[in-house]
Amino acid sequence: MAISPAAARPEPASFRDPANRVFHVGNEVLRGLDAQAAEHWRALRATAFFPALVAAGKVCATEDAPPALVPASAADPWAAVLRHERIPFVSHPYEWSFTMLRDAALLHLEILRAALADGFTTKDGSAYNLQWRGAEAVFIDIGSFEPVRDGEPWAGYRQFCQTVLYPLLLTAHLGVDFQSWLRARVDGIEADQLRPLFAGARRLRPGVLTHVHLHGAMQQRNAAASTTDVRAQLRAAGYSRELLLATVRGIEKLVRKLDRRPAGSHWSDYQRTCGYSAQDRAAKERFVSAALTAGARPRLVLDLGANDGRYARLAAGHADYVVAVEQDPAVVDELYRALRAEGHRRILPLVLDLADPSPGGGWRGVERAGFAERASADAVLALAVVHHLAIGRNVPLPEVIDWLAGLTAPGGAVVVEFVHPEDPMARRLLANKPEGLFPDYRRDTFERLLAARGRITDRLELPSGTRTLYRAVMGG
Repeated sequence: MAISPAAARPEPASFRDPANRVFHVGNEVLRGLDAQAAEHWRALRATAFFPALVAAGKVCATEDAPPALVPASAADPWAAVLRHERIPFVSHPYEWSFTMLRDAALLHLEILRAALADGFTTKDGSAYNLQWRGAEAVFIDIGSFEPVRDGEPWAGYRQFCQTVLYPLLLTAHLGVDFQSWLRARVDGIEADQLRPLFAGARRLRPGVLTHVHLHGAMQQRNAAASTTDVRAQLRAAGYSRELLLATVRGIEKLVRKLDRRPAGSHWSDYQRTCGYSAQDRAAKERFVSAALTAGARPRLVLDLGANDGRYARLAAGHADYVVAVEQDPAVVDELYRALRAEGHRRILPLVLDLADPSPGGGWRGVERAGFAERASADAVLALAVVHHLAIGRNVPLPEVIDWLAGLTAPGGAVVVEFVHPEDPMARRLLANKPEGLFPDYRRDTFERLLAARGRITDRLELPSGTRTLYRAVMGG
């Protein structure tokens, strides 16, 4: 069936490069190319490196599509249109763990090396050029490839530093989680922001002197010079493709050595310390499995407060894709490393504070969609989460229920656990709050609120007697 170009929705994050633009048409992801970009595409698909990377799953699958599928750019129609594979769930670098960002960086550099050896380069170096199929990184910005010009440096180097290398240095060398830094600025961390943090002996830590201090100084020195002037100076100095390749290999060697294995946190040992009995755990797993198989197979499941991924793995056996959300970057990193070792492609672990989720950001606040705008799930798991939000973060119960409903597609199911006020974990949280602050935190109130937003189809009180599980079809 033919699709009208009027049905095409421009991707809000794809506007900075006028040579190509991404559109959504139904469930398809399409990219319009101008005449020069179309010429680059034809040369790219004829190379040896590009089809090999696509076949290996390192670059998103791409094919030609009818140009009439997307609207024209200004007065001119697109010279070519590409169809890309659809990524199951779009995430942002400030939602990734340290090892996820490092692995994404290494893939980007591997692709750049392969491209340079075959006469191509990438004109961008942004972390946003990569996405995930579960625990497998994939490069998605096909429009970034262009023929390399001898004597010119990598155009994406500054972007790579700001959105990839500097966040990694911040965490590896200083033990500072990078997520909030990246979330604050869509363009990443500036060299001038890091230089004061790497003064004195810290200047000598791997990668800092060259990529922070010297790079920052060169940016200041060449602030008044045009890009054309800088390129001309490099060509005159004998800058070659071989030197560029050596530079890329050097960055790759640096990134590969960067690491941070954080010490254990409360959440990293939660499954052992949370107080579930073996009977509780077995009953809970049976209930979750039954809840996920009670209707049509879920396309997308959100596991909120996923911790070590126990229930995300269970959900992956009954769904097409699972997004496992956890607040602690250390816990997400451990989960990612485990999923990567297993070769898991259907669970995506993300760093996200449920009480402060990723908002919309970038140009006009929509260039990077907020978590709620991306998360229309067929099933939402909220296991041992409600009490942390309602008591630990002072979010009223009606707000918690509305939030769960908002993350769920119409007719989708919420599988939620209510921890009774007399439960040891709830008592521990309440002990740190003024007496009488939460008079409505009761099981009957919770059930009434849940029934007002959906139809409760199943409930189970765990053997311990202080926790109850519910399955509710939202909007029903």
